[in-house]
Amino acid sequence: MTGRVRAGIGGWTFEPWRGVFYPQGLRQADELAYASAHLPVIEINSTYYSSQKPESFAKWAAATPEGFVFTLKASRFCTSRKVLKEAGESVGKFLNQGIAELGGRLGPILWQFMATKRFDAEDFEGFLDLLPTTLAGLPLRHAVEVRHASFADPAFLAMCRARNVAVCLTEHAEFPMIADPVADFVYARLMAGSDEIETGYGPKALDQWADRLQAYAAGDVPDDLPMLGQTPKAKAREVFAFFISEGKVRAPAAAQALMARLKA
Repeated sequence: MTGRVRAGIGGWTFEPWRGVFYPQGLRQADELAYASAHLPVIEINSTYYSSQKPESFAKWAAATPEGFVFTLKASRFCTSRKVLKEAGESVGKFLNQGIAELGGRLGPILWQFMATKRFDAEDFEGFLDLLPTTLAGLPLRHAVEVRHASFADPAFLAMCRARNVAVCLTEHAEFPMIADPVADFVYARLMAGSDEIETGYGPKALDQWADRLQAYAAGDVPDDLPMLGQTPKAKAREVFAFFISEGKVRAPAAAQALMARLKA
């Protein structure tokens, strides 16, 4: 049995996509409907910078087809702080801004930490304990994106595994890649693309990532990525992969090219 793999992009409002991903003349108001018809998942990034209205989440859900998924980037006010375990009020404010209006389209929440944030076991464990598993009757799944090498620690993986919190698999020239799957889903952010390549990533790289993501989905691990610890074969995992940052103009093409490989 294999879990579903979804590849997508960050956000849907990006001017350089007009005429490249979006057809010329498409109304900006119709861009989400177009993007969600051509991709199975989008990471909402605006929630990292400011709160949104419940009506906005409801509107976004209504504009997308059945089976489509939104993931959310959590507020920076939760993660960009000296003492993480004191973020309870900010976490509550983020979760209760109206995200439950996404209903069944609500996917994992990504908690991103600054590159200067080092691993402090007691503080980070306290933060993880602030993350609820349900909201207004909806199940919640959480992923953490860490960007400091000190997190390449089995103790960090163990505390995430105990709470079914995924550690984001990040491909970036300056951030550590932690590839161990510690939850029943995998969250990947691929940030090594190029606008000079029509599909963002070259054919070989897309083939590699298709194989890796399929291995995760089947409950296994890729044989070409280093793991910090032993990972026993698991049940099928749901996989979310996003083409973000570098090569952003070509990110939709990269996601579509990857999905085409997975379907083939």
